[in-house]
Amino acid sequence: MTARVPSDALGRRILCGTEYATVRYVGSVPPTAGIWLGVEWDDPQRGKHDGTYEGTQYFKCRHPRGGSFIRPNKANFGVDFLTAVKDRYGLNDEQDVQHGTENTLVFGKKTVEFVGMDSIAEQQSQLNQLVDISVRECAVSHAGQKEEISSTCANIRHINLSKNLISSWETVTAIASQVQNLETLNISENKMKFPSTSTSVSGVFSKLRILALNQTEITWTEVLLCAPGWPALEELYLTSNNITVLERPDNVLQTLKLLDLSDNQLLDGSQLHLIAHLPRLEQLILRNTGISSIHFPDAGFGCKTKMFPSLKRLAINDNKISQWSSINELDKLPCLRSLQCHNNPFMDTEKNPETLRQLIIAKISQLEVLNKSEILPAERKGAELDYRKIFGNDWLAAGGNWNPEKNKPSEEFLAAHPRYPSLCLKYGAPEEGELKGRQPLTLKNQLLTLTIKCPEKPEQKPVEKKLPESMTIQRVKGLLYRLLKIPGSELKLSYESSKLEGKEVELDNDLKPLQFYSIENGDCVLVRW
Repeated sequence: MTARVPSDALGRRILCGTEYATVRYVGSVPPTAGIWLGVEWDDPQRGKHDGTYEGTQYFKCRHPRGGSFIRPNKANFGVDFLTAVKDRYGLNDEQDVQHGTENTLVFGKKTVEFVGMDSIAEQQSQLNQLVDISVRECAVSHAGQKEEISSTCANIRHINLSKNLISSWETVTAIASQVQNLETLNISENKMKFPSTSTSVSGVFSKLRILALNQTEITWTEVLLCAPGWPALEELYLTSNNITVLERPDNVLQTLKLLDLSDNQLLDGSQLHLIAHLPRLEQLILRNTGISSIHFPDAGFGCKTKMFPSLKRLAINDNKISQWSSINELDKLPCLRSLQCHNNPFMDTEKNPETLRQLIIAKISQLEVLNKSEILPAERKGAELDYRKIFGNDWLAAGGNWNPEKNKPSEEFLAAHPRYPSLCLKYGAPEEGELKGRQPLTLKNQLLTLTIKCPEKPEQKPVEKKLPESMTIQRVKGLLYRLLKIPGSELKLSYESSKLEGKEVELDNDLKPLQFYSIENGDCVLVRW
């Protein structure tokens, strides 16, 4: 039996069994009789050749063995949107409703008596109530009859059209033009053609807030050509599209709050400068984009960049960032609050994950969440005090001095530690005693001599104790319950140090060791209950 080939078959997406392909040729292949479809498979392992058969090239493939010839009756060219909706939601007359006797309908296996056309009206009502529709993997290839969607599904706001047989952006527009209040659209995993020249702006996507175009082979140039039609867009997902270069979005995407460019191998980190002036962009996701450095050349040490003025959340996991200077640069972002940076080479420079985390916290002043874990005030304070101490000798060697008039650290030191001057302003310059070379880590050297005081119980005399710096706050509390013979009440601990005159630091995390809070010999632990 000869299957009818659609007149626009060339370039169309098809299903053959469970495999997806694009039609690259329609016609005869001598010496065989009849019509053949030359297809390029999404999975090249499915193919046999590159479009050449017995010396004649009928079509071209990206992969040398990505093509095949199939008969038209093996190709599924898909269904219209409304048919897929009815099939997915069990409302298709042909599939689910067979006429029984004159006054009954059969829904699946259940026989229902009806009067007139009540059941059809009910079906219509159910379709009209649909707000959030998913027809993922339903072989949708076209919009169907004009106005059919708008008259049947008037209340749709969210559509998932991912992994279907949509071949062009025109098809997407034809469907969306019948959905008046469309807010969310996912058309990922449809390999399709996008406009190559600027298109006339219509109101089709005037209310669209969220758009996913992952794995659609769209380029950034094509994004910008379509973008005038997305005047209210807030979230744009463009993962896995082989986007390598970006261009400045002039007068488009100005409402964008989230942009996901993950799994696109960008040419270099400077590509980010081209999207750095999107005024409302709050979240930028750049996982596995191949970037090796980040730099904001418009701002010097300790200054804020004018780039990414609203950026709060940044994900740069799984990249090639090898230098700490890129982390220093992130402190220039005026609004950055959350960072994800796992799996970058710079993280291999420090074996202890706790130290690594402290270094990042100390380098980025406004960070509140690091790798999905909240940064508490005590953790920030401990990280900044430790950083100030660890690099104190380098600061002195580079020209740093306790005397403000003589304090002139080198440009090289400031480039490596741009926050160091502000940490000295915040906590004071590190004192000589803090910077003496550490003794070998014997148990004796790790013991801290601390004074225990109960400020609200003057009758309780101060006690001096030697405690290991690795002792957790929880264990310290256990010791104090026994030492001070306190009944089972909740202890609140803090400490005072001569280096932090007038300041009291809370010991508020039971799982952290004393050294986490930078407690030193001679400090005073305050106990309240």
